[in-house]
Amino acid sequence: MNLEPREQKIIDTVNTLADDIIDFTCRLVAEASTLGNEKSVLNVMEGELESLGLAPRRIPIDPEVLSAHPGFAPTPWSYENRYNLVTTEAAAGSGGNSALFNGHLDVVSPEPIKFWQHDPFDPEVHDGWLYGRGAGDMKAGVAAMIYSLQAVKKAGFGLNAPLTLETVIEEECSGNGALACVAAGYDADAVLIPEPFGPTLLTAQLGVLWFKVCIEGAPSHVQSATSGTNAVEKCHLLISALHKLEAELNAENRPGVYQAMAHPINLNIGIFKGGDWPSTVPAEAEFHARLSYFPGIAYEQMRRRVTAVITAAADSDSWLSSNPPQIQFYGFRSDGHSLSRRQPFLDRLNSCHRALTDEDAHEYAATCTTDLRAFVHFGHGQATCYGPVARNIHAANESVNMDSIINTARIYALFLARWCGLAE
Repeated sequence: MNLEPREQKIIDTVNTLADDIIDFTCRLVAEASTLGNEKSVLNVMEGELESLGLAPRRIPIDPEVLSAHPGFAPTPWSYENRYNLVTTEAAAGSGGNSALFNGHLDVVSPEPIKFWQHDPFDPEVHDGWLYGRGAGDMKAGVAAMIYSLQAVKKAGFGLNAPLTLETVIEEECSGNGALACVAAGYDADAVLIPEPFGPTLLTAQLGVLWFKVCIEGAPSHVQSATSGTNAVEKCHLLISALHKLEAELNAENRPGVYQAMAHPINLNIGIFKGGDWPSTVPAEAEFHARLSYFPGIAYEQMRRRVTAVITAAADSDSWLSSNPPQIQFYGFRSDGHSLSRRQPFLDRLNSCHRALTDEDAHEYAATCTTDLRAFVHFGHGQATCYGPVARNIHAANESVNMDSIINTARIYALFLARWCGLAE
């Protein structure tokens, strides 16, 4: 490793904090912070920040305030008593570049639980991997980013430029948490998000939108099923049309980083509801879907395309043409981006990676979306993801490599020293 004495002291300090980082990760994982249930994990985070001498501020998500923002995603749920936590470490010197670490505390549902080998909210360690819902995505990275600052301070240094630590909600469904923080004025020259894509530099991600389609049929007893209209079966006609759109999107011109991928654009039918009795033709049905799209395509353009596909499919059916499906777009409406790796921030982060690994970090193009959307499209700084190594995120038996958690904290701490600058 090619480190200056002050940098080596910081790395050594991270090593002494390894048990604290793992313990904090476990305490975060133990909180079942699914949508609308984030209060307990926010309490744990707030208490940890205060114990480390930081002053967290609660940043609400106010739809009335944010509704005029171009990045705001309308949702059908409430934001009462739900918020983000932000704290800023003021500059102790001069010069340097400001930084912001953003991590999300919300997690997706672990259901169905029967596929897990153990309780998803009772973290367990096996063979160097920490298991639990949210262990990788992204509570381990959150712990690493919080304790990277603690390592710098415990080593006896301040920073020449301010650092903001931001823990948010709704990364998994709307992005409104991070957006609320940007709208409240929290930004920096460099934004780093500890997504569990491993020690890579994310330079591109896809756009993502969510929508719901509701269909009305006509109920009847199954003894005269042909006199009714099965709303569940009508859904399949529309889903088939949407899969054709998915194939078309994958066949169209792609940005360079996505050219070599076999199937970067994905449609997912994530929720399906319909019917309430096996012997009754279902009169109502609905499905909720997620569809991605390439950088360079705007959300409104893709929304119109999805609407046109569903409308055309409905017009081809005698029932649906007279009883058109209702389409509601909610949650994600997040445009993608593709940026050059040759940016000062990424060069500096790569230098930290190389100093500790003796090799350059790989570039990564994501086929999903992250909270980078808020900063790339509405902030002023450069932004990327770099984080721990995880397995089975959004699936049963999610886990994160424990060594990678500490390695991530080392990289973050060294990055703070080299990007923000050290004050003694």
